[in-house]
Amino acid sequence: MTLSAPPTPSKHDPRRKSLAQVTAENKSHGLKKKLTAFQLLLMGVGTTVGAGIYVMTGTAAAEYAGPSVLLSFLVAALACLFTALSYGELASTFPVSGSAYSYAYISMGEKAAWTVGWLLLLEYGISCTAVAAGLSGYATSLLSSLGIHIPEFLHQSTFQPVPGSDGTRLSVAWRFDAVGFIAIAFITWLLVRGIEETARFNTLIVVLKVGVLFLFMIVGFKAIHPSNWHPFIPPSKGNFHYGVAGIFRAASTIFYAYAGFEAVSTASSEARNPTRDVPIGIIGSLIICTLIYIAVAAVLLGIVPYQQLNVADPIAVATRIMNKPWLALLVNIGATIGLCSVLLGLMYAQSRVLLTIGRDQLIPKIFCRVHPKRRTPWIGTIIIGAIIGLMTATMPIDIISDLVSIGTSAAFGIVCFTVIWQRNKHPDTPRPFSVPFGGIRIKGIWIGFVPAIGIGFCCVMGFPLIANMIHSLVGGNAIPLLLLIIYSTLGVLTYAFYGRKNSSMAPHNKKPLSSK
Repeated sequence: MTLSAPPTPSKHDPRRKSLAQVTAENKSHGLKKKLTAFQLLLMGVGTTVGAGIYVMTGTAAAEYAGPSVLLSFLVAALACLFTALSYGELASTFPVSGSAYSYAYISMGEKAAWTVGWLLLLEYGISCTAVAAGLSGYATSLLSSLGIHIPEFLHQSTFQPVPGSDGTRLSVAWRFDAVGFIAIAFITWLLVRGIEETARFNTLIVVLKVGVLFLFMIVGFKAIHPSNWHPFIPPSKGNFHYGVAGIFRAASTIFYAYAGFEAVSTASSEARNPTRDVPIGIIGSLIICTLIYIAVAAVLLGIVPYQQLNVADPIAVATRIMNKPWLALLVNIGATIGLCSVLLGLMYAQSRVLLTIGRDQLIPKIFCRVHPKRRTPWIGTIIIGAIIGLMTATMPIDIISDLVSIGTSAAFGIVCFTVIWQRNKHPDTPRPFSVPFGGIRIKGIWIGFVPAIGIGFCCVMGFPLIANMIHSLVGGNAIPLLLLIIYSTLGVLTYAFYGRKNSSMAPHNKKPLSSK
């Protein structure tokens, strides 16, 4: 029985898949459908609560916002909320793997899908690198407190910003962040073993790390000095340092820390009831994580003057000021193990996006090979684990953190736009969950309030990052902009010389899908 044939491409019709076609493909993916709504919620929380609070909060407060970083978290969360609602509608409408990549393929065609997929790979890959760098800092601190001292050249990246250069110069030495590399290797091994083992490990870790954060808040509440919150918005020093501009700059810096909720959408193929459970996991985890972020940041900034927080382990600094060695030990344990769950969620999401893109033959099919026993995309997971491990060991977090926020804001903006596109092109498609508050029609085109505001917020998040790259370029540091240009060019060339020719939607590769 023929379900549907791919749409015939024409001058005005991009290669675009039908929902029936993608659904049929997902039924033959070979993965286990084992994840419940609660496990998806924990996946979102586990992937989100990590570097944003354990690592980047201190840098964002010290460099850009001061105590008003609390407002930065709200701004970033609000930007993510509109995207999360858009994700919720798309996930319920298209309960398929591949997240925004698949949504774009169904709605706008192959070129848009490739653009989104390439952005997602940037987002997840560099997020993993940044998180692993933070994990390395906390793990080194933990081992040091236990009397095990890791040599500096084994827990620092090969490239490091020169102190006092404002990131415009880098030093190169015989350094290799082996701690971060080993962490990536462990998560890769766990993901290869299977989704059930991964989910159980994630549940245990989430309970542990959230419990440690609540303990930190309870104990730290008594050590708060309200004077550390004043001035709440430090006077501006220009170039997004403090003031109102600093709030938005800090928000754009920590924006990627919220990207974990998005990882839930990549689990549709392994969810028991994706139409209902995936939206719950996406929106629920975002709300929970925002409350945790703001509460922990408020206590942290009440204990430590924000000028002292430009470190890799800000919460550990707070415990030392409180003179609570036992709490410092627990925080280090919670952060070290907790950041593992962030790596787990991000690498899981990336491997599933790669699986879907590989299945569409836009990249080599080796990325979509599923282990016959473990039923995981094991080869692709190992390859991406090796790449991320090497990036962690060599690249400094200062350079790469802005790149992932750019990728995140661009991908989120496209997701919001996809909702508008889909509503106009296919208004009668059943939508178990719809974005609230409706929209307006301009010359017959429906524009939803939620997705439109989400696009606006993504532009606001991206502007300071681009401006900062230009400032760095003028100051003599072309590396961030150069990396972005290289990555973008590589994406264009990969699609032009491999993906377009080998795509399953290419005229010489298209075959009608059948179901027996």
